[in-house]
Amino acid sequence: MKTTYAVLALALLVSLSAFAEVPTLNDDLLDHMVGQWVLQGTIAGKETRHDVLVEWVLGHQYIQMHEVSREKDSGGNPVYEATVFIGWDQRSARYACLWLDNTGGGGLNGQAIAYASRNGNEIPFLFHGADNSLFHTTFVYDKVADSWQWIMDGEEAGRLRPFARVTLKHK
Repeated sequence: MKTTYAVLALALLVSLSAFAEVPTLNDDLLDHMVGQWVLQGTIAGKETRHDVLVEWVLGHQYIQMHEVSREKDSGGNPVYEATVFIGWDQRSARYACLWLDNTGGGGLNGQAIAYASRNGNEIPFLFHGADNSLFHTTFVYDKVADSWQWIMDGEEAGRLRPFARVTLKHK
């Protein structure tokens, strides 16, 4: 009986140490996104300003963006709020993004998951809607200004339709 407990204890320790040895995600481009930002620009044809907090989470495996519009609804709640996770999908060797927001866009049924391969200082995500629609979200880092540009476009019949042009600057 003591031998059985010893074997179980050893197996537990080995399995826990395997989890503890997961290497952190080290990504110089995502590192530049970490911080407190003010997002300003045009979304859906309307000038807007949001606050964005980006930090490494879950054992440094993902960055988490929390975006909150300064504009409030009649109940005093933000008109727009999102929580976004970006990490690295080792299997496909590309970034993975999960975008959840208060628009009810079907985030948990796969519509808010996108992938992208890095292109220099750009991360061009492509989201696939349940209705076969496409939505492009490209993050572009400006090293000189230490700022980010987000370019968001819907795609219809192969043509891009601008949705958002915003810039993130440090708070």
